[in-house]
Amino acid sequence: MLAFRKPEAGIMQHDRDYAPETISREQVDALPGAVVLDFGTGWCGYCQAARPLVDAALRGRADVRHLRIEDGRGRPLGRSYGVKLWPTLVLLRDGVEVGRLVRPPDARAVEAALAGL
Repeated sequence: MLAFRKPEAGIMQHDRDYAPETISREQVDALPGAVVLDFGTGWCGYCQAARPLVDAALRGRADVRHLRIEDGRGRPLGRSYGVKLWPTLVLLRDGVEVGRLVRPPDARAVEAALAGL
């Protein structure tokens, strides 16, 4: 199960690998603050290419909780957000979607999306 800790001062809460889905939509909707749900898989080439871009954009953003969630057919959380392509970043503020980025082309695109948080 994904650990939900309050980010410590100066430390970004970040899951390095796509974790199997163990969180419900109801739990995500209840998460406080800024959250980035990063849907994809470890074997996806687009996800592998985007990973350093996302990491670079989130570096220094201790205020943002970043969860990499392994997605796939029949996974309810990804389906509840209408995820069709990987990676898909869903940006939430207090459980409400405020932005979305699909297959980010560069770190600037991720930074621009994060600016809305």
